Amino acid sequence: MAAHDRLPAPLRAWAAEAALPWSATSLRKLWSRALQETSCPDAALARLSAAERASLRREAVRVWGGDYPR
Repeated sequence: MAAHDRLPAPLRAWAAEAALPWSATSLRKLWSRALQETSCPDAALARLSAAERASLRREAVRVWGGDYPR
């Protein structure tokens, strides 16, 4: 929990609303890379959201099969 508390405020707020239970290490890594590439906190958060959507799509196929949702 302390690792999450040390994350930047915008990232903590994003994580509080995330659909997946991201680790502080993963969040910091993705955030740092996205912020370095975009130089914009909002764009970096958008990249995290896109990464989460992609992860959820992969998990849906693994959990419910390739024809989900019908």
